[in-house]
Amino acid sequence: MNQKKSSAHYQRMHRQRLREQGLVKKEVWILPGHARLLSNIEKQLRQPVSQELITQGSTNGGTTTMTKPTLWTTASLFEALVNEGLFQSGEASIELVEGAEPTILATMHEYGDLPVYVTVAGEQIIAESVMWPVSDIKDSAKFNEEVLRTHKVFPLSTISLDTLADGDSYYIMFGALSAISILSNVVFEIDTLADNVIKATDAYGEYLVGSALTTEG
Repeated sequence: MNQKKSSAHYQRMHRQRLREQGLVKKEVWILPGHARLLSNIEKQLRQPVSQELITQGSTNGGTTTMTKPTLWTTASLFEALVNEGLFQSGEASIELVEGAEPTILATMHEYGDLPVYVTVAGEQIIAESVMWPVSDIKDSAKFNEEVLRTHKVFPLSTISLDTLADGDSYYIMFGALSAISILSNVVFEIDTLADNVIKATDAYGEYLVGSALTTEG
């Protein structure tokens, strides 16, 4: 991965696209254990009312075919993901980056074109996205402590510190699944990771050097 833009850039683009869709930001207060439920409800409330009702009304009426493979490879996972609604709808685009170890690049258009990288490594599927270089953090020790105390707020994702090909250290948000996960769970992981990157950037923005984040009501 050779990604120079920080997650703050994608957060700004994400917010811009939400405003262009006529959406407004509302603050809510919930118990931490309801974070995943709220995230799902939020996505439903971004749809027009008629579409939301259609979706809710057809929950038990439609038939969804889900295939559980023996073991995904990066190539076979890519071929399956191409036909998923997330990518067919234009909300995201997907490509297979060839190399010694092929990588799936999912560009999440609904999240300001945030790049999410997906690979199959042995018995795991890893989805990850670059957040910031260490040099963008004011006080790494305080930030690391804050991450350890709060990362559970972001369901299915966690944050690591990795050295990338350019030799610099970056904070990475990632999620992991079994390599025999059903396809719908992989899609959910990718979408949830992108959502968590945006929310984490907002939550940890005060630790960024010369933060370019703006306060929005």
